[in-house]
Amino acid sequence: MTTSTTVLDARGLTKTFDGRTVLHEVDLQVRDGELVAVMGPSGSGKSTLLYTVSGMDTLTSGTVSFAGQDLGSLSQKQLARLRLTTMGFVFQHVHLLKNLCLLDNVVLPAYLAGLAPREELNRRAAGLMERMGVADLATRDVSEASGGQLQRIGICRALMNEPSIVLGDEPTGALDSAAAGEVLDILGELNAEGTTVVLVTHDPTVAARADRVLYMVDGRIVADRQQGRYTGADREGRHADVTAWLTEQDRRRTEAPLGSVV
Repeated sequence: MTTSTTVLDARGLTKTFDGRTVLHEVDLQVRDGELVAVMGPSGSGKSTLLYTVSGMDTLTSGTVSFAGQDLGSLSQKQLARLRLTTMGFVFQHVHLLKNLCLLDNVVLPAYLAGLAPREELNRRAAGLMERMGVADLATRDVSEASGGQLQRIGICRALMNEPSIVLGDEPTGALDSAAAGEVLDILGELNAEGTTVVLVTHDPTVAARADRVLYMVDGRIVADRQQGRYTGADREGRHADVTAWLTEQDRRRTEAPLGSVV
Protein backbone atom coordinates (compact mmCIF):
# COMPACT_ATOMS: atom_id res chain seq x y z
CA MET A 1 0.00 0.00 0.00
CA THR A 2 1.38 3.40 -0.99
CA THR A 3 1.25 6.21 1.56
CA SER A 4 0.65 9.64 0.06
CA THR A 5 3.13 12.38 0.83
CA THR A 6 2.43 15.72 2.46
CA VAL A 7 2.44 18.39 -0.24
CA LEU A 8 1.49 21.33 1.99
CA ASP A 9 2.73 21.60 5.56
CA ALA A 10 2.01 24.65 7.76
CA ARG A 11 3.27 24.72 11.34
CA GLY A 12 2.43 27.30 13.99
CA LEU A 13 1.01 29.63 11.35
CA THR A 14 0.15 33.03 12.82
CA LYS A 15 -1.07 36.10 10.94
CA THR A 16 -1.64 39.51 12.50
CA PHE A 17 -3.28 42.54 10.87
CA ASP A 18 -3.08 45.94 12.58
CA GLY A 19 -2.53 44.37 15.98
CA ARG A 20 -5.35 41.84 15.55
CA THR A 21 -4.46 38.16 15.29
CA VAL A 22 -6.38 36.54 12.44
CA LEU A 23 -4.65 33.14 12.52
CA HIS A 24 -3.55 31.59 15.82
CA GLU A 25 -0.67 29.11 15.50
CA VAL A 26 -2.46 26.98 12.90
CA ASP A 27 -1.09 23.57 11.94
CA LEU A 28 -2.25 22.25 8.57
CA GLN A 29 -1.03 19.29 6.56
CA VAL A 30 -2.51 18.45 3.15
CA ARG A 31 -1.59 15.16 1.49
CA ASP A 32 -0.84 14.79 -2.18
CA GLY A 33 -4.07 14.07 -4.07
CA GLU A 34 -6.46 15.15 -1.30
CA LEU A 35 -9.57 17.26 -1.81
CA VAL A 36 -9.93 19.42 1.30
CA ALA A 37 -12.76 21.82 2.13
CA VAL A 38 -12.16 24.62 4.65
CA MET A 39 -15.32 25.89 6.34
CA GLY A 40 -16.39 28.11 9.20
CA PRO A 41 -18.29 31.35 9.84
CA SER A 42 -17.42 34.57 8.06
CA GLY A 43 -14.33 36.16 9.59
CA SER A 44 -12.96 32.88 10.92
CA GLY A 45 -9.75 33.17 8.88
CA LYS A 46 -10.51 30.74 6.04
CA SER A 47 -9.41 32.99 3.17
CA THR A 48 -6.46 34.34 5.14
CA LEU A 49 -5.30 30.76 5.69
CA LEU A 50 -5.56 30.02 1.98
CA TYR A 51 -3.65 33.13 0.94
CA THR A 52 -0.96 32.60 3.57
CA VAL A 53 -0.23 28.93 2.86
CA SER A 54 0.01 29.75 -0.86
CA GLY A 55 2.48 32.58 -0.30
CA MET A 56 0.06 35.20 -1.62
CA ASP A 57 0.19 36.83 1.80
CA THR A 58 3.06 36.96 4.28
CA LEU A 59 2.88 35.15 7.61
CA THR A 60 3.66 36.80 10.94
CA SER A 61 5.23 33.68 12.43
CA GLY A 62 5.40 29.95 11.79
CA THR A 63 6.48 28.03 8.71
CA VAL A 64 4.89 26.91 5.46
CA SER A 65 6.41 24.21 3.29
CA PHE A 66 5.09 23.43 -0.17
CA ALA A 67 6.40 20.38 -2.02
CA GLY A 68 9.39 20.38 0.29
CA GLN A 69 10.24 24.07 -0.16
CA ASP A 70 10.15 26.47 2.77
CA LEU A 71 8.18 29.45 1.46
CA GLY A 72 9.76 31.72 4.05
CA SER A 73 13.21 31.11 2.58
CA LEU A 74 12.22 32.26 -0.91
CA SER A 75 12.58 35.74 -2.36
CA GLN A 76 9.46 37.46 -3.66
CA LYS A 77 10.58 36.66 -7.21
CA GLN A 78 11.13 32.99 -6.37
CA LEU A 79 7.80 32.84 -4.55
CA ALA A 80 5.95 34.38 -7.50
CA ARG A 81 7.60 31.86 -9.82
CA LEU A 82 6.62 28.96 -7.56
CA ARG A 83 3.00 30.09 -7.46
CA LEU A 84 2.92 30.64 -11.21
CA THR A 85 4.34 27.24 -12.14
CA THR A 86 3.04 24.87 -9.45
CA MET A 87 -0.19 26.38 -8.07
CA GLY A 88 -3.52 27.15 -9.68
CA PHE A 89 -6.01 29.61 -8.20
CA VAL A 90 -9.78 29.78 -8.67
CA PHE A 91 -11.66 32.62 -7.00
CA GLN A 92 -15.34 33.41 -6.43
CA HIS A 93 -15.10 36.31 -8.85
CA VAL A 94 -12.90 35.47 -11.82
CA HIS A 95 -10.31 38.20 -12.32
CA LEU A 96 -9.99 38.34 -16.09
CA LEU A 97 -8.50 41.13 -18.19
CA LYS A 98 -11.20 42.93 -20.15
CA ASN A 99 -8.81 43.96 -22.92
CA LEU A 100 -8.01 40.31 -23.78
CA CYS A 101 -10.23 37.71 -25.40
CA LEU A 102 -11.01 34.67 -23.26
CA LEU A 103 -8.43 32.46 -24.99
CA ASP A 104 -5.70 35.01 -24.29
CA ASN A 105 -6.83 35.22 -20.65
CA VAL A 106 -6.36 31.47 -20.37
CA VAL A 107 -2.95 31.58 -22.07
CA LEU A 108 -1.63 34.50 -19.98
CA PRO A 109 -0.11 32.64 -16.96
CA ALA A 110 1.71 30.18 -19.21
CA TYR A 111 2.92 33.02 -21.44
CA LEU A 112 4.28 34.82 -18.38
CA ALA A 113 5.99 31.62 -17.21
CA GLY A 114 7.66 31.24 -20.60
CA LEU A 115 7.40 27.46 -20.51
CA ALA A 116 6.62 26.91 -24.19
CA PRO A 117 6.20 28.75 -27.53
CA ARG A 118 2.98 30.72 -27.97
CA GLU A 119 1.63 28.34 -30.63
CA GLU A 120 1.93 25.42 -28.23
CA LEU A 121 0.31 27.43 -25.46
CA ASN A 122 -2.60 28.29 -27.73
CA ARG A 123 -3.13 24.60 -28.47
CA ARG A 124 -3.06 23.72 -24.79
CA ALA A 125 -5.49 26.52 -23.92
CA ALA A 126 -7.84 25.47 -26.72
CA GLY A 127 -7.70 21.88 -25.45
CA LEU A 128 -8.56 22.93 -21.90
CA MET A 129 -11.42 25.11 -23.12
CA GLU A 130 -12.73 22.21 -25.19
CA ARG A 131 -12.63 19.96 -22.13
CA MET A 132 -14.45 22.55 -20.03
CA GLY A 133 -17.12 23.08 -22.67
CA VAL A 134 -16.25 26.69 -23.46
CA ALA A 135 -14.22 26.30 -26.66
CA ASP A 136 -16.77 28.32 -28.62
CA LEU A 137 -16.01 31.35 -26.44
CA ALA A 138 -12.30 31.56 -27.34
CA THR A 139 -12.54 34.82 -29.28
CA ARG A 140 -15.22 36.39 -27.07
CA ASP A 141 -14.50 39.00 -24.43
CA VAL A 142 -15.35 38.86 -20.73
CA SER A 143 -18.71 40.59 -21.11
CA GLU A 144 -19.99 37.94 -23.53
CA ALA A 145 -19.90 34.98 -21.11
CA SER A 146 -22.10 33.93 -18.18
CA GLY A 147 -20.86 33.55 -14.62
CA GLY A 148 -20.64 29.78 -14.94
CA GLN A 149 -18.76 30.06 -18.22
CA LEU A 150 -16.33 32.57 -16.75
CA GLN A 151 -15.65 30.26 -13.81
CA ARG A 152 -14.82 27.49 -16.29
CA ILE A 153 -12.47 29.92 -18.05
CA GLY A 154 -10.90 30.61 -14.66
CA ILE A 155 -10.31 26.89 -14.14
CA CYS A 156 -8.73 26.63 -17.59
CA ARG A 157 -6.40 29.48 -16.69
CA ALA A 158 -5.55 27.83 -13.36
CA LEU A 159 -4.60 24.62 -15.15
CA MET A 160 -2.46 26.11 -17.92
CA ASN A 161 0.84 25.41 -16.13
CA GLU A 162 -0.27 21.94 -14.94
CA PRO A 163 -0.19 22.82 -11.23
CA SER A 164 0.24 20.17 -8.56
CA ILE A 165 -2.32 21.95 -6.37
CA VAL A 166 -5.45 24.01 -7.09
CA LEU A 167 -6.59 26.44 -4.40
CA GLY A 168 -10.10 27.86 -4.55
CA ASP A 169 -11.70 30.68 -2.56
CA GLU A 170 -15.49 30.23 -2.77
CA PRO A 171 -15.24 29.08 -6.42
CA THR A 172 -18.98 28.31 -6.56
CA GLY A 173 -20.15 31.16 -4.34
CA ALA A 174 -21.39 33.40 -7.15
CA LEU A 175 -23.01 30.63 -9.21
CA ASP A 176 -26.49 29.15 -9.34
CA SER A 177 -26.87 25.53 -8.23
CA ALA A 178 -26.63 24.07 -11.75
CA ALA A 179 -23.45 25.97 -12.66
CA ALA A 180 -21.97 25.27 -9.22
CA GLY A 181 -22.58 21.55 -9.70
CA GLU A 182 -20.82 21.62 -13.06
CA VAL A 183 -17.80 23.40 -11.59
CA LEU A 184 -17.66 20.88 -8.72
CA ASP A 185 -17.79 18.02 -11.22
CA ILE A 186 -14.80 19.52 -13.04
CA LEU A 187 -12.80 20.02 -9.85
CA GLY A 188 -13.69 16.48 -8.78
CA GLU A 189 -12.43 15.09 -12.08
CA LEU A 190 -9.16 16.99 -11.72
CA ASN A 191 -8.75 15.67 -8.22
CA ALA A 192 -9.47 12.11 -9.37
CA GLU A 193 -6.62 12.53 -11.86
CA GLY A 194 -4.23 13.35 -9.01
CA THR A 195 -4.39 17.13 -8.57
CA THR A 196 -4.54 18.23 -4.94
CA VAL A 197 -7.47 20.60 -4.33
CA VAL A 198 -8.08 22.90 -1.34
CA LEU A 199 -11.33 24.88 -1.34
CA VAL A 200 -12.59 27.56 1.04
CA THR A 201 -16.38 27.40 1.06
CA HIS A 202 -19.60 28.04 2.95
CA ASP A 203 -21.49 25.45 0.90
CA PRO A 204 -22.22 22.00 2.42
CA THR A 205 -22.59 20.65 -1.12
CA VAL A 206 -18.93 21.45 -1.73
CA ALA A 207 -17.94 19.96 1.63
CA ALA A 208 -19.82 16.76 0.81
CA ARG A 209 -17.52 16.24 -2.18
CA ALA A 210 -14.33 16.59 -0.12
CA ASP A 211 -12.18 13.81 1.34
CA ARG A 212 -11.75 15.96 4.40
CA VAL A 213 -13.49 18.98 5.93
CA LEU A 214 -11.78 21.47 8.24
CA TYR A 215 -13.83 23.81 10.42
CA MET A 216 -12.35 27.13 11.54
CA VAL A 217 -13.39 29.42 14.37
CA ASP A 218 -11.59 32.65 15.30
CA GLY A 219 -8.43 31.83 13.37
CA ARG A 220 -8.11 28.25 14.60
CA ILE A 221 -8.89 24.87 13.06
CA VAL A 222 -11.16 23.35 15.69
CA ALA A 223 -12.44 20.26 13.87
CA ASP A 224 -11.15 17.94 11.15
CA ARG A 225 -13.65 15.54 9.56
CA GLN A 226 -12.18 12.64 7.58
CA GLN A 227 -14.89 11.32 5.30
CA GLY A 228 -13.14 9.41 2.52
CA ARG A 229 -13.52 9.62 -1.23
CA TYR A 230 -16.73 10.93 -2.74
CA THR A 231 -18.17 8.52 -5.29
CA GLY A 232 -21.62 9.97 -5.79
CA ALA A 233 -23.17 6.62 -4.85
CA ASP A 234 -24.86 8.05 -1.75
CA ARG A 235 -24.97 11.73 -2.58
CA GLU A 236 -27.95 12.55 -0.39
CA GLY A 237 -26.64 10.60 2.59
CA ARG A 238 -23.22 12.19 2.31
CA HIS A 239 -24.74 15.66 2.12
CA ALA A 240 -26.98 14.94 5.11
CA ASP A 241 -24.06 13.66 7.18
CA VAL A 242 -21.82 16.65 6.53
CA THR A 243 -24.72 19.07 7.07
CA ALA A 244 -25.43 17.48 10.45
CA TRP A 245 -21.74 17.71 11.34
CA LEU A 246 -21.62 21.38 10.37
CA THR A 247 -24.76 22.07 12.39
CA GLU A 248 -23.07 20.50 15.40
CA GLN A 249 -19.95 22.62 14.89
CA ASP A 250 -22.09 25.75 14.68
CA ARG A 251 -23.93 24.76 17.87
CA ARG A 252 -20.70 24.17 19.75
CA ARG A 253 -19.33 27.48 18.51
CA THR A 254 -22.33 29.49 19.67
CA GLU A 255 -22.46 27.73 23.03
CA ALA A 256 -18.74 27.99 23.77
CA PRO A 257 -17.62 30.60 26.34
CA LEU A 258 -16.19 33.75 24.77
CA GLY A 259 -12.51 33.30 23.90
CA SER A 260 -12.49 29.52 24.35
CA VAL A 261 -11.45 26.95 21.75
CA VAL A 262 -14.40 24.83 20.61
